[in-house]
Amino acid sequence: MPKRAENLAKTAPAERRRNLRFPFSASIEAVEDKSGTRIKGRTTDIGLGGCYVDTPSPFPEGSVVSITIIRNEESFQARAKVVYSLIGMGMGLAFLAAHPDQVKLFQRWILELNGHRPSVSGATEPEVSKANSTVESAKNEQQYVLSELIIALMRKGVLDKADGNAMLRKLNR
Repeated sequence: MPKRAENLAKTAPAERRRNLRFPFSASIEAVEDKSGTRIKGRTTDIGLGGCYVDTPSPFPEGSVVSITIIRNEESFQARAKVVYSLIGMGMGLAFLAAHPDQVKLFQRWILELNGHRPSVSGATEPEVSKANSTVESAKNEQQYVLSELIIALMRKGVLDKADGNAMLRKLNR
């Protein structure tokens, strides 16, 4: 194994996610419980279990924070724990708790990211053929894998953050 790849493998955190992640760019504000310190950043991916925050000054691993994620005109508030932190890059957050109304909003966001359209005034979507559903599922999986690859390359310093974020934006059009 080449020396650089060997060093990256030693420093890269083990994958601990239990839930599917989706590329997701939104403003986020986090306030650390003990000190009241406030930081701002951007999410790069999100899933049912947590999110990744791109920020140059992340909180240390183990910190408990209150977060607000702002997407369009909506905001999601929850408590979270820092499970991964890398100065100059960002931090991984695991969600701990949220108010039931906030959970419903978050679940709607996840459904939208997964390709489901919200129903309007109780109307249901027409049935989608099984073939179209399979094609869409494969497309979503490919998009997810490519996003994860881009994010991993950015975290390891192989891909510049500006280039990586530009690629993520193109991928999510």
